[in-house]
Amino acid sequence: MSTSTSHATAPADRIELMETFVRIVEAGSLSAAALQMGATQPTVSRRLQALERSLGLRLLQRSTHAMTLTADGERCYEGAKELIASWKAFESELRGADDEPEGLLRVIAPHAFGQQLLVGPLSDYMRAHPRVTVEWLLHDSTQDRTQDSTPDFVGEGIDCAIQVGEVTDPSVVAIKLSEVPRIVVAAPSLMAGRAMPVHARDLAALPWLSARNFYRTEVLLSHVDSGEAHRVGFRPRLTTDSFYALRSAAVRGIGIGLMSTWMLADEIAAGRLVHLAPQWRAAALPVHLIYPPSRFHPARLRRFVEAMKAALPAALAEVTRPI
Repeated sequence: MSTSTSHATAPADRIELMETFVRIVEAGSLSAAALQMGATQPTVSRRLQALERSLGLRLLQRSTHAMTLTADGERCYEGAKELIASWKAFESELRGADDEPEGLLRVIAPHAFGQQLLVGPLSDYMRAHPRVTVEWLLHDSTQDRTQDSTPDFVGEGIDCAIQVGEVTDPSVVAIKLSEVPRIVVAAPSLMAGRAMPVHARDLAALPWLSARNFYRTEVLLSHVDSGEAHRVGFRPRLTTDSFYALRSAAVRGIGIGLMSTWMLADEIAAGRLVHLAPQWRAAALPVHLIYPPSRFHPARLRRFVEAMKAALPAALAEVTRPI
């Protein structure tokens, strides 16, 4: 007894057809998709037609000069990407929790964190799992509190992101890794001839640097013992979205700045920066690892989450111990 395939497509085949459709959309044409896939254009065209027949929908409008998605095609494209990712994660999950992680892990992290503090834990993770490759994408948008900072996980093919600050998006899974204390610092050259600030109010008269990701014209400081809070307002001489630039400007005496202690230990130990009003600090910022919810996550992501949870608190403690 034979089974007709003219009106039905096996589920396994549909995954392949969906993958072909996604490749066509992202490549921009059937010929480009065929070239990327190592297939012929007629083969790619037949797969697209088979998918459209199985769904009973027109997904693409094609002409001699252009190819555009239909409304159904738009919905299918977004759903197909999520379906393919879930299927691959499902396959990985079925291989067992002890299966060796493999494949590409794409991670977004803030520039300063990603360049300095996290490279050590990342290197340990990669040595432990040699079959994993990593795209380490440094985007400070993951810590910009002025706008929605959640990455487009599906659209950009991102597995997870490291985010500094509160997580406001309820649609993501957020794992708190640690916290980063913040203090006010200045170069000795800036403070020459000035009385050293003791109370938070004494800081308002000094020139300020602003980290636009977290504060712009005011900071809220609290006394570490009494809990007294004081809001310091100022007009910044320099505003930047780079903590490295902020630290460099502070070292050069341009102004004072509020920064995370993990970035300051070496500068303070060497005498290039001094801690101002040392009994006053800003609220510590939480560090989260976020990723989209799913019933199945690939082993490479699960192991990365475990590695960061274990390594980041120790790494932060090590660099902040001198302060």
